[in-house]
Order: sequence, then C-alpha cells, then structure tokens
Amino acid sequence: MSYENQKLKEFNEYIRFRKVAIIGLGVSNLPLLDYLYEKKAQVTVFDDRTIDEIPNNVMDKITTYGFDFSFGKNALEKLQGFNIIFRSPSCLPTKPELQEEANKGAIVTTEVEMFMEMCPCKIIGVTGSDGKTTTTSMINAVLQKAGYNTYLGGNIGTPLFTRLPEITPDDIVVLELSSFQLMNMQISPDIAVITNITPNHLNIHKDYEEYIESKKNIFKYQNENGILVLNYDNDITRECSKEANGKVAFFSSKTKLDNGFIVDEDIIKECEDKVRRHVLSTNEVILRGNHNFQNIATVLATTKTLVDIDIAIEAIKEFKPVAHRIEFVREIDGVKWYNDSASSSPTRTLSGINAFKENIVLIAGGYDKNLEYEPLAKPVVDKVSTLILIGQTAEKIFDVVKEESEKQNKKIDIYMCDSLEQTIEIAKKSSKKGDVVLFSPASASFDMFKNFADRGEKFKKLVNNI
Repeated sequence: MSYENQKLKEFNEYIRFRKVAIIGLGVSNLPLLDYLYEKKAQVTVFDDRTIDEIPNNVMDKITTYGFDFSFGKNALEKLQGFNIIFRSPSCLPTKPELQEEANKGAIVTTEVEMFMEMCPCKIIGVTGSDGKTTTTSMINAVLQKAGYNTYLGGNIGTPLFTRLPEITPDDIVVLELSSFQLMNMQISPDIAVITNITPNHLNIHKDYEEYIESKKNIFKYQNENGILVLNYDNDITRECSKEANGKVAFFSSKTKLDNGFIVDEDIIKECEDKVRRHVLSTNEVILRGNHNFQNIATVLATTKTLVDIDIAIEAIKEFKPVAHRIEFVREIDGVKWYNDSASSSPTRTLSGINAFKENIVLIAGGYDKNLEYEPLAKPVVDKVSTLILIGQTAEKIFDVVKEESEKQNKKIDIYMCDSLEQTIEIAKKSSKKGDVVLFSPASASFDMFKNFADRGEKFKKLVNNI
C-alpha cells in the first residue's frame, strides 16, 4: 500500500476556496502558483515590482489562472482578509501589514516552513553565516552514498513544498536555511546545524540581535530527541548549547574536544570520551582551506548517527567544490584563477584568502550590507600583492587596507575599477607565474548583478575568454 501524507491531505482540504496571499514571485513561491490553482484556493499575488517588471511567462500564468494581483512599491496596502499568507524570505514578518493580518488570525508562513510542518520524514537543517551551501550539499552527498533517498532544498534554490506528495517516511530531507527563512519559524528540523554566526545581512535585519535570534529558531523547537551540531570555536554558537532541548554535538578547528570532530593541523579526528581517532587527512580531499575542513568535520558530526563513518569519508573524498565557492576556473601562463563569488561577507573572503599559500591577486567589492571590513585588512596586507576593487564597498575596503598597509609600512598595489571587465584586465597584468587570482567580493552582488551566481558566471566567462 502506498504512503499517503495525512497532514498534506488535511491542508489541501483546508485551502480549498480559502483566501491565500503569495508575497513575492521569487524561486520559492513560483511553484505555489500551479499548486494552489489545482487545489482551488482563492489566490492574490503581491510583488514590489511593477507589472512591466514581472516576467511575461509568470504574468501569463497569473492571468490564465484568474488570480488577483497587486504590484508595485505599495502592493501590500491591499493585504487584507487572508487565511494564509506565504511570504517570500526577503519579505520579513516584521512588516506592519503582515503583523496586522497575523493579529487578525491569518497564518503568516513561508513555503519552506509549511513544507517542514507537513514533511513525513527526518529533516536535517543547516544554517550559519558561512559554509551553509557546501555543508548542506556534502551532507546530502554522504547520505546518498549510504543509500538514502534524499531531497535537497531550501535556500539552496530548490523549493520542495510541491514535492510533498512523493516524499515518504523513509526518506531524508536536507535543507539550507537562511536567517530570512528562519525568522519567526515555529518548527525546527530533527537535526539542526549552525556552522557559525558572524554579522551579516545588517542592511535588512533590524540589528545583529534580530539576525542571531532568527538563526536560533533552527533548534528552539526541537524536542529531547533532537540533535544540534554546533561550532565550538564561535562564541555565539557555543553558547547556543545552553539553550538546546536535545543532544549537542560539537566540531572545532581550535580546541581538542573530548567529544565531537576536530581539525587538528592536517588531520580530521573523531573524539569520543577523550580518545581521539584519526579519520581523514586533509590532503585526501578535493576541497581547499581550513574553513572547508571545518565543513567536513561538521558533516561527520551531523551524519554520525545515520551513516557508517567509512562510507561518509568515501563520499567526502569524492566531493567537489560547489559552484562559486573557491571554484577553480582555469590556469593561464602559470596563474590559477578562482571564482569565489558566493563570498558575500568579509569573513567568507577571509576564509578564501586563508585557503591559499600562494601569492594572491584579489578582486573584491560589491553591494554594501552595512558590514565592517576591518577584519579583512591585515590578512589582505599580509597575503595579497595586488588588490582590485569594484562596487559600492570599494571605498570601505580601500580605507581599511590602506590604513593597515601604512601601519605595517608595507606597499600593496590597489586599483579602483568601474567594471568587472576592467578588474580582469588589471589582474592579468598584475599576476605572475605561481600566483592565484581570487575573485572573492566580501560583499553582496545586487549593485551590479542579479545575484552571486550571475556575478560568478560572468567572471568565469570573462576569464575563459582571455
């Protein structure tokens, strides 16, 4: 007898002829258009773009289905009288219009939260300021190697709600979860992972505290059977262990833990009752950099109760870098070019810089998320011979690096550019055999590109055209 998801069945019956709002026509919400039409919900679509900015195929679907819509910067003025509101992650639940509807009894949720509410199988959720996508993807690869049928989604770009009918209790779901998705969420995955917490998205969140509290929702609603995997080296995540409802597992690259997984120089070790066992040498894996070795320790801690460690290690050895994360593009005249476009904060670029022993020509800069760039200054002056800057944050990065270089009395060539094409030209002229050219912006992409993937693809295309 085939499995039937009773929770999903009840939800489908509930939304029939109910008033449902979809706020934001991004990746996560688009599949809901077809699904809610099939279930005969009364749908109104909201988006802060104008009707001319909505893709034609999406607009055709909205009109064909007979959905109401409200577009433009004041779109939410018409958000009144709904039973369920699916907000896009970027539409924070703190918006007055959403709060007002919630006070009237509306369910304000997201595609991923509603998915988690009705998912019949074990869920592993990964959040953090850095390393989410690599860690999430590697966990999924390990589980698949062990023979599990898995579903990978969330912030990684694949909405899973409409796939609920095919998911069974024997499967495992692996989700990457952003602070925007976790904000106000009232359900936590069975296994929750926090890679680290450092300042990020402060141009959108009210303050750093709101950002931290959003991240904590990944474990706040676990029961005593839950597992929480935490970074022991990060002060904030280490303290999260005091709020855990279930079992806590740690990973570290700085402390020799009694229990957990550690990166000890070039060796990853499993620690149990103060006994430390060598499980993997870092020179056996394709990934580069201490931050990736920490990601591996995280994955081993996360999958320990589900997968034999030898199978996990086999999968990790085969795992290749996810696109736009210290991704090797090509070698030109003895110079290796790397695309690290996903590094949209200073801490992530710091990890990229530290992944190389070679001399670095660094291309950085982009959209300003109101982050501090001082932490980058000393590593850049110590390891970078030429710094090439672009975008809104160029001046910020220039100022802190110049101050540090004067303090050290060390010369570093700095160029300010207007286009990505110009940065490539200067990097080509400035690099010499044995160098690495690293495109690691330390900033978001929205000033000049659609997203970090668009930015990375354009970088790779330019490099491949040299």
